[in-house]
Parts: sequence; C-alpha cells; structure tokens
Amino acid sequence: MEQISERIAALSPSATLAMSQKSNELKAQGVDVINMSVGEPDFNTPDHIKAAAKRAIDENFSFYSPVPGYKSLRDAICAKLKRENGHDFKPEQIVVSNGAKQSLCNAMLTLINKGDEVIIPTPAWVSYVQMVKLAEGKEVLVPATVEQNFKITPAQLEAAITDKTKMIVLCSPSNPTGSVYSKEELKGLADVLAKHPDIIILSDEIYEHINYTGEFNSISQFKEVCDRTVIVNGVSKAYAMTGWRIGYIAAPMWIAKGNSKLQSQYTSGASSIAQKAAEEAYNGPQDCVETMRQAFERRRDLIVKLLKEIPGLKINHPEGAFYIFPEVSAYFGKKCGDREINNSNDLAMYLLEVAHVATVDGAAFCAPGYIRLSYATSDDNIREAAKRIAEALKNLK
Repeated sequence: MEQISERIAALSPSATLAMSQKSNELKAQGVDVINMSVGEPDFNTPDHIKAAAKRAIDENFSFYSPVPGYKSLRDAICAKLKRENGHDFKPEQIVVSNGAKQSLCNAMLTLINKGDEVIIPTPAWVSYVQMVKLAEGKEVLVPATVEQNFKITPAQLEAAITDKTKMIVLCSPSNPTGSVYSKEELKGLADVLAKHPDIIILSDEIYEHINYTGEFNSISQFKEVCDRTVIVNGVSKAYAMTGWRIGYIAAPMWIAKGNSKLQSQYTSGASSIAQKAAEEAYNGPQDCVETMRQAFERRRDLIVKLLKEIPGLKINHPEGAFYIFPEVSAYFGKKCGDREINNSNDLAMYLLEVAHVATVDGAAFCAPGYIRLSYATSDDNIREAAKRIAEALKNLK
C-alpha cells in the first residue's frame, strides 16, 4: 500500500523548481534554453567568504553546531541588524537555520495552530501558502494588481482581518514582483496592525540588499509592532550564497525559544562550515554586495526597456529583487498553429517549448494571468530572451 500522509498530499510541488527541471531536461536534449525561472544570483560567492570556509575546515569546525547557530555568527547577525537596521537584538533572539526557507517554515510551525488564519498579500512567493498548509492553518489571500504596483493598502489589510487572524506575511522587496514598500506604506499597514495586538508579523527581508530605491525599510522599525515582528533574512541573495543554506530569524525571545525547540528535533544546527562563511559575509568587506546590486539594477533597467517594447505585456517598474512580473492576458485566446493560449500556464509552456525561454506561471504565485521572469542572468541572455519572447508572441494570432 502506497499512501503518503494527508499533510504531504495536500502540498503542491514548487512550480519554480518544476519549471527549472523542465528547462534542464530540454538543455540535456541539446536545446539552447535561457532559464529565467529560478531566483538565483549568477555571481560566484565572493573570495573572502570562500576563504573563511576553507579556514573553518582547516580549523576543524566539523562537529555538530549549536541548534540556534554558533554564538559568533549570531553576534555577527546582531551587529548587522544594529549597524544596518538600527535594531537591538540579543544573540539569544537569533536562530540560524538551513536557509531562509527553513526559517520561514520554522516560524509558521512554531506559531500557527490548526485553523489559524494567515494573511498573505498576493502575488506571493510559491512556498508561503504551502507552509501555511503544512502548519494546518488557513491562508487568506489579499490580491494586489499591477495597477497598484502589487502592494496592498491598509484598507485591504483591515478588511482581511478576522478574530482568527494569527499572522501576516510581508515580503519587501518582493518575490515575485520586485515591488518595495516605502516607509509611509509600511506605516499605514503598521497602524492597522497596531489595533490588533495578537497578530504576528512575519517579515521576509531576504532581498533587503537588492534594492534600487536608495533605502531599505522594514515594518519592524515601528514601535507599535516591533515586539511581535519576526524578521527573516539570510546570506543567499545579497552574498551569492544560495547553496550554502544559511538563513535566520530575529524574533522576540519567546518565539526564538520555540523555534529553537522545534529545530532541535528535526534538523539540529546548520552546517558548521557554512556558518563560518556566513560570519565572514556579515563581518567582512561589504563592497561585493553593492557591486552585485549595481549589476542587478542595470539588468532591471535593460529588461524593463526591452519588455516595454513588446505589445500586450503590462509591467510595473520593479524597485528591488531580480524579478519582473508582466501581466499577459492580452495573449489569451490566441493561437500559433494548433497551439492555443488559454491561460498563463499555457503561455509559460509556449515560451519554453517555442521560444526556449523558461519563465514561471503566475498562478504559482497566486496571480494567474501573469508570468515571472528572473533577470539574475547576463545582459546578453536578457537581450536574447527578450528577442525570442517578442518573436514568439508576435506569432500568436
């Protein structure tokens, strides 16, 4: 008898990873595919960070690490949060995990009871809803369209809150839209949440440093909500360390303790070598972060310019991360030969199989009618991808 648990049966596989796998399968067949489906910096980890990992190996950091992470790394994270964000955290309030993805899931499993409602502004990263399901909570989706730059309003938030609301998940800069909430916009949301003191705010700040607005703002800066905000961040995006798998939460002590208790029972501490590399990332020179940010900003400008030239695509001007999220419904109902485009998934598959450009269906981000493209790739790839997309879309009649 092959019967997986109801818990796992209820989950959907990651659409971004699924599309990346299809892209790799075509590549293996010799097809020249430009993969714009995965959100991963195309830079190598900076040399000083790699050197720290090598030293850690030579210095025999090869034993089990403490469940919440080495104190030296948690000290480095506290120093970063003070230096860059003005926060005063103790190392006991930091829990280091196997990537920010685990940090997010840990927080939900630590805080959500069966039937608790979690507000998720959409478009939203593919895993938020699945994590809520895993915690046996109920997702409450609050949609924001391209016309409102994919950002929800205080009125929308207030309307979504019920007596069962336990948490709201915020992501700024956003995956998949690249939208960034301003200080004023976050203050508007914080003012609403101030009236509901039992709601926890889960603030996903993994794209903090890939930001083109000139400043980063977190909802945790407002005193009326700071004592119930869980900050999630990590080294993957800012330092090109996706494979090192180091993320963390910075949270009220009671949440950090619960998080650590949970982690002690199913993964224990994160990789000892990766932790020492992350410590160097936070303590070492930061010029690499700005160099990569500038490259992403240049690529943002390039892809916006090229996609704006394609009829039928409705796009915003992303202010952070490395994604663009065009609305594509103008192509629904059109055909190329015997292939008909009825939805955004059809269009994403058409672009993969005909244009050989891998994107992701917006439905995976709770926003059917859109597709996501990652521009964390070379300028040449962006130009070629835009050319292929334009040609393929022109053939739809």
